[in-house]
Amino acid sequence: MPTPEFVLALRSKIGSDPLWLPGVTAIVLRPLEAPEEVLLVRRSDDGTWTPVKGIMEPAESVADAAKRECLEETGVVIEIDRLVGVAVHGPVHYSNGDVTDYLDHIVRARWICGEPVVGDDESVDTGWFNLNALPDSIPVSDLARIRLGVENPADVVLEGLPR
Repeated sequence: MPTPEFVLALRSKIGSDPLWLPGVTAIVLRPLEAPEEVLLVRRSDDGTWTPVKGIMEPAESVADAAKRECLEETGVVIEIDRLVGVAVHGPVHYSNGDVTDYLDHIVRARWICGEPVVGDDESVDTGWFNLNALPDSIPVSDLARIRLGVENPADVVLEGLPR
């Protein structure tokens, strides 16, 4: 998926200076009641496996962003259970010199229908993974997000997640 138009418009004004953007991470579980599997995508840029992530569009809700990103990236339809955490991710330094920090909204979601397929050029593979047999190439920060989604704490976690 190319860089969203609104980000390009902002970049035309600020150049590569740090940019603060709202993001979403969907921890999609199957089944939700006693999770056994999580939906992951293998990123095309660095080969790591991650939950579905994306940039929120202007005026888009967290739930709508998570549903859209999941459908675009994997073809899977989800419903949002709840917000489980909010964390800062970054700064991320891109090869073109851009710097971005993300305010990441982590949601616990349940699978409704669809089998995962690669939906865009952001990933090279996608699939369901048993929670006891996750790929080795998941970044520590994403393992913490998956754990948070599975544990489903009573309160939204606002501090303590690794960057």
